[in-house]
Amino acid sequence: MTLTTVLCPLDFSLASAEQVSYAAALAVASGAELRLLHVQESQPALAAPVLPAGTQLAAYRAGAEQAGARVTTVVRPGQAAAEIVAEARACRANLIVIGAHGQTGLTRFLMGSTAEAVVRTAPCATLLVKPSPAPADEYRVSA
Repeated sequence: MTLTTVLCPLDFSLASAEQVSYAAALAVASGAELRLLHVQESQPALAAPVLPAGTQLAAYRAGAEQAGARVTTVVRPGQAAAEIVAEARACRANLIVIGAHGQTGLTRFLMGSTAEAVVRTAPCATLLVKPSPAPADEYRVSA
């Protein structure tokens, strides 16, 4: 399989840096374009303010470019899974590198799973990147 476009949708979670690292390495190794995507879903009125998506994407873009990747960025409004699949079709992505947050049980039932919906409906291969476990030091409680 020849990669020409690697789509990497980001939700700016803690695992996003690791996800971009995988996607950038694959894009560089294959000479593919790395396309970073953020889908802006509507936020509740009482939601805490966040940095603009463009500002956050710029930081990930800089890291991927430093690794040698050719990067484009896209921000789309809408429902995450549907927009990720639509972008994959529009840019003719060969691979989607998406984060898997490991939701199970009630959380998954109530929240749904963007990654699962993308895997089921994507027009191309999908790589799920699980976040690395936190180092043991982060679990220690100081007395």
